[in-house]
Amino acid sequence: MVMASQPTAQAAHKSAFDAIDPPDTELYLDCIHCGFCLPACPTYRILGNELDSPRGRIYLIRAVSEGKIGISDSFVRHMQLCLVCRACETACPSGVQFGHLMETARGQVKRNYTYSPAERRLRDFILSNFTDADRLMWLLRALRLYQRSGLQALVRASGLLTLFGRLGQMEGLMPSIPDLSLRHALPEVTPAIRPTRGRVGLLAGCVQSVLFPGVNLATARVLSENGYEVVAPKGQGCCGSLLIHEGERERGKAFARKTIEIFERAEIDTVVVNAAGCGSAMKAYGDLLHGDPQYATRAATFGKKVKDISEVLAAAPINGKLGSLPLRVTYQEPCHLVHGQRVRVAPRTVIRSIPGIQFIEMKESDVCCGSAGIYNLIHPTEARQVLERKLDRIAESGADVVVSGNPGCLIQLDVGMKRRGMKVRVAHPVELLAWSYDAGAGSPDG
Repeated sequence: MVMASQPTAQAAHKSAFDAIDPPDTELYLDCIHCGFCLPACPTYRILGNELDSPRGRIYLIRAVSEGKIGISDSFVRHMQLCLVCRACETACPSGVQFGHLMETARGQVKRNYTYSPAERRLRDFILSNFTDADRLMWLLRALRLYQRSGLQALVRASGLLTLFGRLGQMEGLMPSIPDLSLRHALPEVTPAIRPTRGRVGLLAGCVQSVLFPGVNLATARVLSENGYEVVAPKGQGCCGSLLIHEGERERGKAFARKTIEIFERAEIDTVVVNAAGCGSAMKAYGDLLHGDPQYATRAATFGKKVKDISEVLAAAPINGKLGSLPLRVTYQEPCHLVHGQRVRVAPRTVIRSIPGIQFIEMKESDVCCGSAGIYNLIHPTEARQVLERKLDRIAESGADVVVSGNPGCLIQLDVGMKRRGMKVRVAHPVELLAWSYDAGAGSPDG
């Protein structure tokens, strides 16, 4: 075992990986090839290929690291088909940090592989727009006009989308675009209206602030009701999670540094995040910036302050008058909350705290829905295969509402259920609490 953990100088010399953030040898050597990860892996389930399982991908990463193979088309495809849902980490008896391995491997792909011009343009377009809320606003204004003018209904009815391949599939994933002016409705400071428990910062997010502004408003309101002064600092932008997920590590690091600076100036006790993917990345800033002499310590300190909204709310009894919501509710666990952050109980605690709700456990609630950052845009066929299984589980639950704490999941589930004709509402857990506060305020003794 000692000899196996030390790569030879010859192997290291031949590695196709460069010296910038290569996959950690010690991490991939933790894998004992037991296969416990196979049934937990969504892509292995749908594709049945060993190389599209965590064990297979680790084998490929090690082979490239030791110079046995190069960063080929085949290697890149197997890396990119991974959802990075990290369910394998939960299943792994050896504690292999597969998510970190995959992100660093994708970073190597970014620098040492040339995508086709069409693929490169598509990736650049998605990542440039989805990590810049202002650019995303301009795009969504055009899409909102496309929807509200009736043109979308006409195009879909014509069947023309089938002629546009992947772009046509992407159009099918378009959610209903909300009132975009609501993005600016979130106050910079929301005072506590109960005995104060603390001062917290709120990440507004890129996609969250534009496509789900109501979630941010509900988050600020619910935190305020529960004794927290909420600061949504001006100037905040992308946290870098999508970029890190896709191997754009240097750009991700730049966003991480800016996020740290913004919230340091806000002088808050806790950084509250209502998007699971963002929270997972921000908690790991210490690992991302470990080699940065100016930010390593600050990033580690910052990461310890980050909490998902459910963790904050579940830490103490819910304040205020909650009205009854006679709803059947099930919960879809965002992968980067349950597997990335290991937060499983807190969201259920919050949901069960609401009067009138009948909570129904969903089978395979912790299995990916197929959203996975930009996965459903880049790999729509595989994403839909993963989603179909999830929709089956939601239908089996008989729920009126399915809740999930991540914007990508909310979009994926809503689009999928509408396509099936399922009459199930999709919401964030904090929206349930906001609805309950509304019901409480409207009751005779409220």
